[in-house]
Amino acid sequence: MKVLLLGSGAREHALAWKLAQSPRLTRLLLGPGNVGSARLGTPVALDAESPDAVVALARREAVDLVVVGPEAPLVAGVADALAQAGIACFGPVAAAARIEGSKAFAKEIMIAAGVPTAGYRVFTDLGEAEAHAVAEGRIVVKADGLAAGKGVIVAHDAEAARQAVRAVGAMGGAGQRLVLEELLEGEEVSVIALCDGERYVLLPPAQDHKRVGEGDTGPNTGGMGAYAPAPFLSPAALAQVGESVIAPTLRVLRERGTPFRGALYAGLMLTPSGPKVLEFNARFGDPETQVLMMQLAEDVLPLLDACARGTLESRALAVHPGASVGVVLAAGGYPEAPRKGARIEGVDTVSEACPVFVAGVAEREGAWVTSGGRVLTVCARGADLAEARAQAYAALASIRFEGMHFRRDIGAKGLRAPPSTP
Repeated sequence: MKVLLLGSGAREHALAWKLAQSPRLTRLLLGPGNVGSARLGTPVALDAESPDAVVALARREAVDLVVVGPEAPLVAGVADALAQAGIACFGPVAAAARIEGSKAFAKEIMIAAGVPTAGYRVFTDLGEAEAHAVAEGRIVVKADGLAAGKGVIVAHDAEAARQAVRAVGAMGGAGQRLVLEELLEGEEVSVIALCDGERYVLLPPAQDHKRVGEGDTGPNTGGMGAYAPAPFLSPAALAQVGESVIAPTLRVLRERGTPFRGALYAGLMLTPSGPKVLEFNARFGDPETQVLMMQLAEDVLPLLDACARGTLESRALAVHPGASVGVVLAAGGYPEAPRKGARIEGVDTVSEACPVFVAGVAEREGAWVTSGGRVLTVCARGADLAEARAQAYAALASIRFEGMHFRRDIGAKGLRAPPSTP
């Protein structure tokens, strides 16, 4: 098969790494890819958010399958255009991708599907939103639209709630409509289902680390690291999430005439009363994808192709024993104002057993330099979580660039977790 992979981040590098291992792959095109994934496929100059440009390239290159990494091309209608052109696409049509593109729409789907979630209200008037937030005190403020993973602020008192509404409201487009939610307590877990519109298979549960600092301190980021499997969901509990969250969501979207084909990401809070959905994403998570591709013990290409064509078999996926950990190395000043142009050294000295997935990196005069906030994700798989953590942190010790910072507690919660119950 000839595959076109859209996107340029570490998530897409990890997908390219896994796709490149498939015996069914004849050629991998990267639109546009990055300096890391370029070692695995052929980069092509492409505006991945232009449906016409994507279709034209796919036709010209006789592509068998398009795999969409980021959310923006999906919301822009790339999957719709490919469907009209008769080209298989792993990624939902725009109407289904609204489950990520609009927090309010996602809540509407959850209510219709009977999916457990936090109580909420939607506001278009900032004054009304601020009054409600102050009255509640403990609340979560979300931009309704896409905000690159940064349109969410958790407030624990009235003044913080007031400031959160003002900050999210000042974001412009994404923050013109606000969703204010009940603040839930518990462990957060990411569950990603590969879906063909009706059927699904579940990847292992993963745990992201969204805050920039150790102990979940500091501002939210796009994600500072992840590990899988997260021990807070037993296999039986994961299966129950599939039945109570994924299946009814797919049913409602199918009944609306917008079947979801792609990766449906459910961000869960494991509350004392059971798992509740914090958010849906319409694609693979980042950095969860990096560790999930490490854990998956079977060829990913047939899975993605079956989702795109509506022929997926519902079954348990083959996964490696043990655990995988990924630690994000971030640029100085991230997340507020990441500094660019710092020379990156030591990546080529890392063992192939510890893949380094590239995100915010450019090539200048033969050297790699920082070009974004999250620069690299250093990954490792071990016999257990402790071994995987030790290997990942040992591997990243040889990498350096000015201003580099990372969390030293990725996966630490998993080590402290009590044994999961059925």
